Amino acid sequence: MSRRHPIIVVTGSSGAGTSTVKSTFDTIFRREGVRAAVIEGDAFHRYNRAEMKAHMAEAEAQGRHLSHFGPQANEWDELEQQFRTYGETGRCRTRYYLHNDDEAAPHGQTAGTFTSWRETPVDTDLLFYEGLHGCVKTDQVDVARHVDLKIGVVPIINLEWIQKIHRDTQSRGYSREAVSDVILRRMHDYVHYICPQFGETDINFQRVPVVDTSNPFIARDIPTAGESMTVIRFRNPRGIDFPYLLSMISDSFMSRANTIVVPGGKMDLAMQLILTPMILRLMEIRRAQLQ
Repeated sequence: MSRRHPIIVVTGSSGAGTSTVKSTFDTIFRREGVRAAVIEGDAFHRYNRAEMKAHMAEAEAQGRHLSHFGPQANEWDELEQQFRTYGETGRCRTRYYLHNDDEAAPHGQTAGTFTSWRETPVDTDLLFYEGLHGCVKTDQVDVARHVDLKIGVVPIINLEWIQKIHRDTQSRGYSREAVSDVILRRMHDYVHYICPQFGETDINFQRVPVVDTSNPFIARDIPTAGESMTVIRFRNPRGIDFPYLLSMISDSFMSRANTIVVPGGKMDLAMQLILTPMILRLMEIRRAQLQ
């Protein structure tokens, strides 16, 4: 953790909705004049698409687990090093993973490859990470210890799968069967490396649909925000003004002493109300250190 160069992460599984939450952070940063260096979790995958396919085939033949959720397919030591470097100097390096032809074309590359590593801009106020492993912790690495504000995005698993199936079939060109195979292959690593992160996070946002999602593999539509509730859990509720939040978010209620439930359509509002003061507090601490 760094008082001079704070780090915020949004972490969640594939299809969890971390990109949507990132847009809320972008709005807060723009409104409050916060200059953020941004890095994406996909930048720290170990293999490009062709290499990953080859290594998965080899692992399957040997009876081993290999997925983008686990350590063998990622450079977690590199991710931790970049967090450490940013905390010490205010700069680090990153790259982009190009998911499709539209992303790859401006770089003159093919889909499924990485751009070159580059340095983040100078004079940023904080580092913002969005991806799978912002709070990962193992015997070899401890990414979470470098982070000042840790946000988990955790829809219930059937909804997560529905969102992933729809995204990967409609935006990335995969078949439903291929996406289902990926979900099954990743399950071991999901249990051992994705779920434990949500015990490290400061706040978890969990969207819970109030419509039937019992068979996510045949769902025609993603449940809308109006068909959902959002459960917001605070690791440490001290200092959270729950009466204020309840008064500002209609139809919200507390289900536990550290948990507030809001209508799905009010998730963005809830995030703005909760996260803006936390971000401003990090900026106050940073300015005090720079004086």
